[in-house]
Amino acid sequence: MIVRLPQPEQPGQSVLVALFQHNAWANLKLLDLCAGLSDEQLGATAVGTYGSIRATLLHLVRAEVRYVEHIDGKLPENPPLKDPFPSFDVLREAVRWAGDELLQSALSARADTIVTQRQPNAIERYKLSDLMIQAVTHSTEHRTQVSAILTQLGLEPPDLSGWHWMEEKGEYQVTDLAAGE
Repeated sequence: MIVRLPQPEQPGQSVLVALFQHNAWANLKLLDLCAGLSDEQLGATAVGTYGSIRATLLHLVRAEVRYVEHIDGKLPENPPLKDPFPSFDVLREAVRWAGDELLQSALSARADTIVTQRQPNAIERYKLSDLMIQAVTHSTEHRTQVSAILTQLGLEPPDLSGWHWMEEKGEYQVTDLAAGE
């Protein structure tokens, strides 16, 4: 568990904000699409993936919640339970909460911030910066796996790219040079 101290804004914080906001946005986009799937579709899987769409989404969200818990012991008001499968509203709420908490942890951390986690038979220690890398890459891996399963089902997965995120925010601009501008 770490203690976060307020720090003055530093160069690069806007990059961290964008990185964690995109991660939460992409998780929410995927949850929104999957909320409309049938029970059979949610149970679909593919070789090389974590498991079914249902299991992968739950794993992804619960992992983000656990990362926050490792950092400061916090849990959301309504943490997603493993069984039975929670509602998509509970998953969305947990994604928003974890996204905000992870961002705040990243913004307040120093390069030497260490997370200490007690396991039943060991104590783990690692840099908070490395946990932040794990959080973003873990979500990206599993979103890609769910997208692959959706594609195999003949469904169009959501566009979770940074390009699409910029477009949705209205921050992607293209100037047509042939139009004389």
